[in-house]
Amino acid sequence: MADTFHPSADSDLVTEEELFFDDRAFDGFARAEVSMVLTNPHLEDNPIVYVNQAFTRTTGYPRSAIIGRNCRFLQGEDTEKASVDALRKHIQADETVAVDILNYRASGEPFMNRLVVSPIIDSKGRVQYFMGIQKVLRKGERTAGPDTVNEQLMEVQNRVHADLSMIISMIRQQSAATSVPEDFAALSRRIETLQLLYEEMKLSDTQSTRGTIPMGSFMSRLACAICHIEGRSGVRVSIHIEPAEVPIEVATRVGLVASELLTNAFQHAFDRLDNGLVEIRMSQLSAGGLRLIVSDDGTGIPRNMQWPSDKTVGGRIINGLIEGLEGTLHLGRGAAGSFITIDVPAGASLSE
Repeated sequence: MADTFHPSADSDLVTEEELFFDDRAFDGFARAEVSMVLTNPHLEDNPIVYVNQAFTRTTGYPRSAIIGRNCRFLQGEDTEKASVDALRKHIQADETVAVDILNYRASGEPFMNRLVVSPIIDSKGRVQYFMGIQKVLRKGERTAGPDTVNEQLMEVQNRVHADLSMIISMIRQQSAATSVPEDFAALSRRIETLQLLYEEMKLSDTQSTRGTIPMGSFMSRLACAICHIEGRSGVRVSIHIEPAEVPIEVATRVGLVASELLTNAFQHAFDRLDNGLVEIRMSQLSAGGLRLIVSDDGTGIPRNMQWPSDKTVGGRIINGLIEGLEGTLHLGRGAAGSFITIDVPAGASLSE
C-alpha cells in the first residue's frame, strides 16, 4: 500500500477468520434497540457474521459467543417446530419471512421474538447475505398477529435492506472477481455508519412519519465516533457542523461519503508524520443544498493519482454515492495535504 492518502483499496485477501468484525470498532456504534443480525449463506451452515449491541443485550450472549454460529442456537425445548420450519422454508427459497418465535437468553430465560428475515441481493440478483431484524414482544403485543403489529419492524427492515443493498451493489460494481469475504470486510464500517443514522431516526422506539433527520446531529456524532476509533496521538481534529434538516436518503449517502473520507484521512494522510490536522466542515448552501469539506495537512494525494478510483472499493462507493446524489466532488491540493469538497444540490433526485 502506497504511503499516501488514498481511498481504501480493500484489496488484500481476507481469510474466513477475518470476516468477523473487530469488537473494538463497535465501542461507539450499534446501540439501536431493534436487534440486527447478518448471516452469510456462502459459509457452511449460514453462520452469523454480524450482530449489533441490541442483539447482545437482548440475548445475554457476548459477541464472541455468537459470531460463527447458526441462529438456531437461540432455540430451545418449547420453540415451536412450525416457526422453525417456516424460517427454513423461506430462507432456502431466498424469500422474506416474518415469524414469532420463542427464543432463549443465555440465562435460560425464554422470550417471544418477532423476527423478519430477508435476503440481501446484489445488483445481479444474487443473494449475498441474510438480514434479520427482530424485536422482543411485550405481553400486549403477543395477542396481535404479525400483520397488525409489524409496521414499525417492517419499516426498519425496509430501511436497512435498502441501505445494505445499495452498499453491496457499489462494492461489487465493476468487480466481478470480488469475493463474498472481501465484500463483507468492506461492509463493516459502512454498517456502523448506518447504525448511527438509525439511532438518529429513532426507529428503535417509535415510528416516525417525518422524512427528514437533523443532519447536524448525525454528522457530529459520526465524526466524533470515527475520530475516537481512527484517531491517533499527534493528530488534531477540527469539526464545524452547521444544523440542517435533510431527507433521510440524502443523509444516508452524505454520511457514508463522510465516513469514507474521514477514515481514509486518518489511515493514510499521516504516514511517517508525528503530527497532523484533520478538518471536517458541513454547511447549508444558500440555495438549500449541502457542502461537505474534509481536509488534512498530511502527505497529500499524488498529482498523478486518479482519485477516487473505480478500481478500489472505497472509490466505487464514493463515486456511486456522489452520482446518486447528483452532486459534485472537487479534489484540491494545498501546500500540505489535500482537501475534498462535496456539493449536494437541493432536491437531489437520488438516482440509483
